[in-house]
Amino acid sequence: RLSVPTPLRIRPRGACAALRLRGGCGKEEVDQIGASLEAVSVRGDDGAGGGREEGGDPWLVELEAELRKEVDAEGKPLSKNALKHRLKAAKTERERSAKRDALQEAKALAGGSSGAASEKEEEELDPTRYFENRVAAMTAYEAERGPFPFKFNFTLPLASFRAKYDGALADGEQVKEVVERVAGRVSQKRQQGKLIFYDIRGDGTHLQVVVAEDIFASGRFHEDNHAVRRGDILGFEGIPGSSKRGELSLFATSLQILRPCLRMLPKRSLKDQETRYRQRYLDLIMNPNVRDTFLVRSQVIQEVREFLTDRSFIEVDTPILNAIAGGAAARPFVTHHNELGMDMFLRIAPELYLKQLVVGGMDRVFEIGRLFRNEGIDLTHNPEFTTCEFYMAYADYEDLMGMAEEMISGIVQRVTGGLTLNVSGVEVDFTPPFRRIPLVASIEEAVGEKLPEDLASPEALAALTRIAAQHGVACPAPLSAARLLDRLSAALVEPSCKGPTFITDHPVVMSPLARRHRDNKFLTERFELMIQGLEYCNAYSELNDAMEQRARFADQAASKADGDVEATEVDEDFCVALDHALPPTAGFGLGIDRFVMLLTGHTNIKEVLLFPAMKPLA
Repeated sequence: RLSVPTPLRIRPRGACAALRLRGGCGKEEVDQIGASLEAVSVRGDDGAGGGREEGGDPWLVELEAELRKEVDAEGKPLSKNALKHRLKAAKTERERSAKRDALQEAKALAGGSSGAASEKEEEELDPTRYFENRVAAMTAYEAERGPFPFKFNFTLPLASFRAKYDGALADGEQVKEVVERVAGRVSQKRQQGKLIFYDIRGDGTHLQVVVAEDIFASGRFHEDNHAVRRGDILGFEGIPGSSKRGELSLFATSLQILRPCLRMLPKRSLKDQETRYRQRYLDLIMNPNVRDTFLVRSQVIQEVREFLTDRSFIEVDTPILNAIAGGAAARPFVTHHNELGMDMFLRIAPELYLKQLVVGGMDRVFEIGRLFRNEGIDLTHNPEFTTCEFYMAYADYEDLMGMAEEMISGIVQRVTGGLTLNVSGVEVDFTPPFRRIPLVASIEEAVGEKLPEDLASPEALAALTRIAAQHGVACPAPLSAARLLDRLSAALVEPSCKGPTFITDHPVVMSPLARRHRDNKFLTERFELMIQGLEYCNAYSELNDAMEQRARFADQAASKADGDVEATEVDEDFCVALDHALPPTAGFGLGIDRFVMLLTGHTNIKEVLLFPAMKPLA
């Protein structure tokens, strides 16, 4: 017996017209369904033409009684308007659900509809209902046919299939003496007469698969193909060939569902950024070009690794859990080691460990890995990010500037095919040598006055505070010379660095781990590589005087006590290592994520991280 709630009013002619428009049902079938709907619309809930009960619909009366018991956020009964809206929404949803059920049952009475129509109707369901239907269908499918395969032996990956046959076949030609097996995810399924066309994707490419009943070997052409939906992972066996229109294809003689996709995929490409970043797998399924960004990322890491190993550097791993957060000025993440009973920090830099290895005689070392900084999230910052740091004994920062030019320009050319990149609408030339500008002199030029020579003095702090205020440069407390200089540079110097530019010779107060400049004791031998106002590299001649390092650590500890959460602490273990003599050494750090952004044209760091940090959904 077909049951339809009494308040529902179905218009059979309108339903039939809708079926014709949506396709998949012929005129005779639609007429049959229409007759069934006529029967449904006149029968009532009791199946004998019964109408409404006196006093209105009992379901609505009962719902209204329940809603009157509810209270709002302030503990008051629902207002008349709120009650009205809730009743209306519940009634509308009930009627929609009943219409869907009635239409499906009417079609069942008429003998069912074609598979194509059924699939189109599924696409109109809400995602929750689609999921429930799909789980039920695939549970029944697996119960009938056994578990989904544990393995599929393909003869060629999709990319290799295309490489082998693309351009080698005439239009309409088939290589009937060859049998190939391929696998991939269904991105499109369409039916044309007695042919079913699948577009499957994998290996960063796609392939058309044509399924025709006359060559389908299993004898279950309709059953096998009717079970398939967009997103399913399929395995095919068949004959390689070309369609009459010249499309490279596999003409399938059999198919297997290797694993069904239970969730409804978006009908078109996925644009919503929140969804793309939170569900990167869905982003990769729906937007195949996203894969290209991460192929570039992989290539960049490989290029950096080869550049260094070709120059006799040894790749090493250093601890991520640190007892002291050292090696950089940054706020660390804190965790707790239960067995040791102590707080520890996720590393903010591997520098101090790598330099200890140089002390031990590993003259050229590097590490590519994750760093963690408990700071802001914006277009160019993520709490965890990837860097490459390398240390080279018997070299100084001048040597590293030459190496940086060679590495950066070489990778740009190999990845993009040239030395010119369009960065935010500006053509940037990476042909060496790169421009060089001294930091202090550049700030002086921007503000129109000389800075005190000793930038660690109280007079310098007062002058920098005044200059920052005059030029509208904000610096949050605690005020220090290092923080003020950094803010002045970011506001007045770095934006002028359009092409690759080395900002050099930072003051000692900004560089607690860098060696003093050989010509000016108030400066250090340090440089940062800036491109379009963003920092990509940081490097310097390493401080290898243990006594001076202890003094600088003490200054940093004093700043930390004054409230500077980014200041470093005293690392006596590192100083003891320096006591054993660190040879003249130069160290270099490159931000991999930003470099990939540069090469791929992205302005948001989340686009180059497979799983960026996101605020949890409420």
